[in-house]
Amino acid sequence: MPQNAFTLESLLETHDLPLVIVDAGLNVVAVNRAWELGFGASRQSRVGKPCCPDNSDCRHRKMFRTLESYAGVYPDYSNPEAPSSLNVRGFPLLDADATLYLGEVQTPLHKGPSVESETLMVGKSPAFTEFKTRLCQAADTQAAVMLLGETGTGKELAAEFVHRNSKQANGEFVIVDCTILGEDLFESELFGHEKGAFTGATAAKKGLFELADNGTLFFDEIGDLPLSQQPKLLRALESGQFRRVGGTTMQKAKVRVVCATHRNLAEMVKNGRFREDLFYRLSVFPVGTPPLRQRKQDLPILIDHFLGQLAVGDGCYSLTQAALVKLIQYDWPGNIRELRNCLQLAAGLCKEHKIQDTDIHFMQRPAEIAETGNGVAEQREPTALTGLAQYEAEFIGSLMKKYQGNRKLIAAEMNISERTLYRKLNRLHLN
Repeated sequence: MPQNAFTLESLLETHDLPLVIVDAGLNVVAVNRAWELGFGASRQSRVGKPCCPDNSDCRHRKMFRTLESYAGVYPDYSNPEAPSSLNVRGFPLLDADATLYLGEVQTPLHKGPSVESETLMVGKSPAFTEFKTRLCQAADTQAAVMLLGETGTGKELAAEFVHRNSKQANGEFVIVDCTILGEDLFESELFGHEKGAFTGATAAKKGLFELADNGTLFFDEIGDLPLSQQPKLLRALESGQFRRVGGTTMQKAKVRVVCATHRNLAEMVKNGRFREDLFYRLSVFPVGTPPLRQRKQDLPILIDHFLGQLAVGDGCYSLTQAALVKLIQYDWPGNIRELRNCLQLAAGLCKEHKIQDTDIHFMQRPAEIAETGNGVAEQREPTALTGLAQYEAEFIGSLMKKYQGNRKLIAAEMNISERTLYRKLNRLHLN
């Protein structure tokens, strides 16, 4: 990565999902370790290469032009010999000197055979032991499994554990990120499309149902699925049949269904925001994922596990007693994901691979104040920022102090429009 971007590179590892950083020249300048693990490739194989083989049809070029975040399903260009698709989320990033980069979180739509879910399911506490037993029971059945729990508790890992221990273990584990399946994407991504079905459909494409045939289809954050698309999903699940967009032939697929959500689906059904028949179809075998505060006995094991991951090719890390006490006394509202991010950041800050209590920083969660209709102040917890977003918030905060909150001057220094700055302030919870 360029020398002037070293700060972003140092924060890269605080992101627990595969992350790629692209510069304005449309070249990949950095990837994190989660990307290496997720795609089974070294960062040297990707860094320095063009982000897309055909820059004329490049989603990254558009982001640099509009500065608008985006999400969707796109081709994976990292391995030309094995083309596949990715769930991606792209967003603008600023370095310390206001150099603009693009950050893109990438997760594969499907995973091949792996033992990762088994090796990463670590713990010995009663809450974890009961949870793992419940997952094994779920794997032995063919019932639809619903994983319930807070964000960051490892629901995707639990879903893959169910798959690896089920009769579908030799099939694909296909991930459906319902947070990006809007009205325009749902049918094409889930059921596929034929050539010429719509503008841009230059070839026939299999949908996620076909990819998961004889395997497991995992619907992550099922509570975010648009209400208008829920009947189509229900029909496909009940019949095992569907048609590609623009097609006339019925396709068949036999899939095991696992879902996950942090939302209260029963309350959503009551309020008319989730179909009752689909709710009962998906919730045959509910499994609660315990929050980290209920399994604090597992903290030493989890800490050793994550520090062991960080040690690959970078020497071994250790904790002082004060640092361990600080970690144990914290309540971890962001659960295991927050613990991993915290340790990644501490490893980057510590000296001589020895993590002190001063190297440990917890995610800031300042309460937002919202005025209710009767004028009474109401506190509400904001969405936790990633390490990279936190850095961007601090950078913009420094400009706010420099220019005493003058948005016009702040936007001018960042070389963005005031409208774009306003959106960033809202996203980053800045006043």
